[in-house]
Amino acid sequence: MIEEFYATLCSDKPYITVEVNPPHGASIEGILDSIAKAGLQEKITGFSVTDNPLAKLKMSGILSAIKLQERFGKPVIATMSMRDKNKLSLQSSLLGANDFDLRCILALTGDPAKFSDQPEVKGVLERDSTLLLSIIYHLNRGVDYSNKPLTPAPKPIYPFAVANAYAKDMSKLQKRIVKKLDYGTRAIITQPVYDMDNARELLELFEEAKSMSIRDTAKEAQLVLGQFPIVAAKTANFINDKVPGISVPKAIIDEMNLAAMDGVEKEKEVGFTLSKRIFDEMMQLHGKVHLMTHNRFDLCSDLIG
Repeated sequence: MIEEFYATLCSDKPYITVEVNPPHGASIEGILDSIAKAGLQEKITGFSVTDNPLAKLKMSGILSAIKLQERFGKPVIATMSMRDKNKLSLQSSLLGANDFDLRCILALTGDPAKFSDQPEVKGVLERDSTLLLSIIYHLNRGVDYSNKPLTPAPKPIYPFAVANAYAKDMSKLQKRIVKKLDYGTRAIITQPVYDMDNARELLELFEEAKSMSIRDTAKEAQLVLGQFPIVAAKTANFINDKVPGISVPKAIIDEMNLAAMDGVEKEKEVGFTLSKRIFDEMMQLHGKVHLMTHNRFDLCSDLIG
């Protein structure tokens, strides 16, 4: 299943993944039922599962990913944040996940612990996400981070990473991508993209980055364009003003602001039409998209069609 998933990513076939956020609670069953109700599992290539985004308490990302993968028989990319784990914990989690065939790992540095909703949380953070990528590189060679042989050796792990979609100096963004490719990243998922010129620039920049990397695995590395559908003017303005690494075109912001003047239903209608157009254009341009909707699986299903 995992090798087929990765082969699809590296092919010309359509590739769509959807982000799932575990609950602030002790069961993910309700979320799994929502996915099934929307019939989303039939329309996508796989899922991804977050790991306490914004340092807010959620159910374990790794355990949620295992349950999601077993329920639907679809590959899941499990996010692992550096914020809460040291080298020992990271390796232990990776080895355990490997036995459940959870072998696509999205390496994140993680949002700072100061954002947490839990009192006096302290981050571990031995290093940024490149440490996790380095650990995966070791495990794929059959050794732990101290180069001691693992018995039995783990099945192949496919590391993913993230990148901003926009920067004032795109050459700096490219350097960060090259660094992640040098650490063995097989795929990079971007922050949400709202403009096809931006998408084309990212694709061109990524191809150049692959040629600049020292790692052989960079040759087959893939870029996945992120999308966060905008169905509210407030969301469009917040993302553009407050979220680093994302740029929402003024034309979209203006259209959403005008739609909001005519009520919530008009706002949703215009937002969906804009989001559907962006999704379709990205699929036509590149065919590899990652949807982030805060568990709005009905919205995901409608966008895909």
